[in-house]
Amino acid sequence: MNIRPARIDDLMGMQACNLQNLPENYTMKYYMYHELTWPQVSFVAEDNGRIVGYILAKMEEEISDGDEPHGHVTSISVLRTYRRLGLAKRLMVQSQEAMATVYRASYVSLHVRKSNRAALALYKDTLGFEVKDIEKKYYADGEDAYAMRLSLKYISGDVC
Repeated sequence: MNIRPARIDDLMGMQACNLQNLPENYTMKYYMYHELTWPQVSFVAEDNGRIVGYILAKMEEEISDGDEPHGHVTSISVLRTYRRLGLAKRLMVQSQEAMATVYRASYVSLHVRKSNRAALALYKDTLGFEVKDIEKKYYADGEDAYAMRLSLKYISGDVC
């Protein structure tokens, strides 16, 4: 199993992984935009050349007054037969380290369905994310999302 930075030629495999696992899907143009704009923060997990997981991430473009540069996890997915191997954690950590070192991000944010217990356990218990807010009807089907955040200051070497 190999974790490496995503490349343009991985985008079809990333999209296929997304379509197989997640109800929120994105156009190829959206994947391409992420890869061309922030190539250092998206990663794939591959097994013998096959994309079995990915993280699609970006740096937040619109920063309000007083806010610091920060990253955002747009999407993460691992094929069912490759789950419980630590791939999602490894993908998240790789992306977080790249956000902190390349872009000096002070934190990373993400949204997760309130009903997604497996993802919540990964984010809260394993990685240390905190719930910052609940966004009502965030998803197209009307489900609420937890808006979560993790400080990256420990990676970038800044003192909290």
